Amino acid sequence: MISIDLAGCVAIVTGGAKGVGRGITERLLAAGAAVVVCGRTEPETLPSGAQFVAADVRELDQIDRVIAFARERCGRLDLLVNNAGGSPAAPAATASPRFSEKILALNLVAPMHFAQKANAVMQEQPEGGSIVNIASVSALRPSPGTAAYGAAKAGLLSLTQTLAMEWAPKVRVNAIAAGMIATELAHLHYGDAAAQARVAATVPAGRLGTPRDVGDLVAFLASPLASYVSGSIVLMHGGGERPSFLGAVDG
Repeated sequence: MISIDLAGCVAIVTGGAKGVGRGITERLLAAGAAVVVCGRTEPETLPSGAQFVAADVRELDQIDRVIAFARERCGRLDLLVNNAGGSPAAPAATASPRFSEKILALNLVAPMHFAQKANAVMQEQPEGGSIVNIASVSALRPSPGTAAYGAAKAGLLSLTQTLAMEWAPKVRVNAIAAGMIATELAHLHYGDAAAQARVAATVPAGRLGTPRDVGDLVAFLASPLASYVSGSIVLMHGGGERPSFLGAVDG
């Protein structure tokens, strides 16, 4: 069995106190990493061992504060996980310009700024560092109801590949295009337990993904096992989504 040892690794996970981010934080901690979590409001609970900094990732000075905190407390920065993001549903025809701009700022501009500032630190370290951007399958297929979100995540995938080329060889940059993940807010997206079971049955893997699944992949991408993996977009969707036309064919 292959084990992942991240002892000595110092990581920042944006939005790392809940949902997918919490699964990432818990997995990195289990692998031995020191983890700094940031979010706009302090959570009721934190994974044991994680350190929290209140910050809005859309504000440059607050990004600086998170990075400075990690360096002051832990002495370095080895891993940035750009996880914070999301979007409420809004029809593209009627979404306000301010709404769309805020979604783009959270899901694309903020990760770009955070990555830039993390890279400046990592480039000065002999061991360099790693950046993992949490994207979505919405970047690779139509995203009805969340057009700005899908567009932002598509931009994040392009950004990942460009940064991996520009910042090599010191810093590796990868992205995870995650599919349907069952978090504590799954009912808002997939309905009640019965509805979630029906949705899960459409996935070839037979289930929805979990935050731990995403955490496992982040831990791998951050580890020496992935030392030759950079500029990659890793699809994590349990086998994909069944094409809708097949339903019409089957009657």
